[in-house]
Amino acid sequence: MPRDPYEVLGVERTADEKQIRKAFRSLARELHPDVNPEPEAEDRFKELAEAYEVLSDEERRATFDRYGHEGLKGQGWSPGFDGFANFGDLFGAFFGGGGSAGPRQGADLGIAVEITLDDAFAGIKKQLEYEAVTTCETCHGNCAKPGTPLISCKQCGGHGAVRTMQRSPFGQIVREAACPACEGAGRTPEVPCEDCHGRGSTTGLRTVEVDIPAGIDDGQRIRVSGRGNAGTSGSPAGDLYVVVHVEADERFVRDGDDLVGVVDISIAKAALGTTVTVPALDGDVELVIPSGTQPGAMLRIAGRGMPSLHGRRSGDVRVVVSVHVPEHLEEAQRSALESMVDDLPDAAELQPGLFDRIRRAVSGSVSGH
Repeated sequence: MPRDPYEVLGVERTADEKQIRKAFRSLARELHPDVNPEPEAEDRFKELAEAYEVLSDEERRATFDRYGHEGLKGQGWSPGFDGFANFGDLFGAFFGGGGSAGPRQGADLGIAVEITLDDAFAGIKKQLEYEAVTTCETCHGNCAKPGTPLISCKQCGGHGAVRTMQRSPFGQIVREAACPACEGAGRTPEVPCEDCHGRGSTTGLRTVEVDIPAGIDDGQRIRVSGRGNAGTSGSPAGDLYVVVHVEADERFVRDGDDLVGVVDISIAKAALGTTVTVPALDGDVELVIPSGTQPGAMLRIAGRGMPSLHGRRSGDVRVVVSVHVPEHLEEAQRSALESMVDDLPDAAELQPGLFDRIRRAVSGSVSGH
């Protein structure tokens, strides 16, 4: 007695057409004898195909739901591929497509553009040039010399598709694919267009203006709809993807929407405190460095980093303080430092543990501005 087709496909009795097709395709790829060497795979695949043959046909499914397998036999149905109602799904499950003919959408294209960090901060428009397939301007894509007709394709007889026979463990399989002569259109030019040689398209340089938004990061892509390769027989063009590369900047390292820079000060200024001018992408900023600032401390300038692509607040500028220790001292400088040596506490008395110091510098726990 044949198994319940719902059980074979692993779907509920309330499953819709899309769920049934999805379950069949998934199991067909797994069980097809060409990819599954197990001895029982062929029998299981045949059972799967028969179950789908029942459930993919609305009338046949209704008969089974009411009367079971006996009802199908009473209507004269017997399992087999000769009456397979949705053979395109069966073929597509293990050959990668339904074999349908017809016009094809144009392919997507990708190009790269380099911008500076300042460009990424402010946003910029870029005029880009790239090579793409475009619809022939002479024949407007119909492949024929202007004033001459299109005729029925001799290879496919105007059907737009050709069929080939293929043997399988279950009998002969008829495969349908787009006609290579007319590319699925069903018609060919009586006199091909001289400019595109009957292809309907030409290859050449195109230009496009791309609006690069403020805040974009290195490696992000911008999609320009319809600016890829032209499709066939009037089908839509593909898309153009612009990959943005942001050049390295000697002033900052970018961390998300934050910009991280370094400022050098002397030991004396670190001890006494000072005010320094640091760069930001929208103008210089006066930064107060508190007295007693330690080497590696990180100060924060809120809201002066990169704008956010997602509408959030702008990032910050984080400034790492580098304390410069002079390698050579003048005699007066040496004397001045020597006079303070005994009065200043040792570093061990002032500093927390090494790991605490590293953690504080990385987290930016020194008060921001």
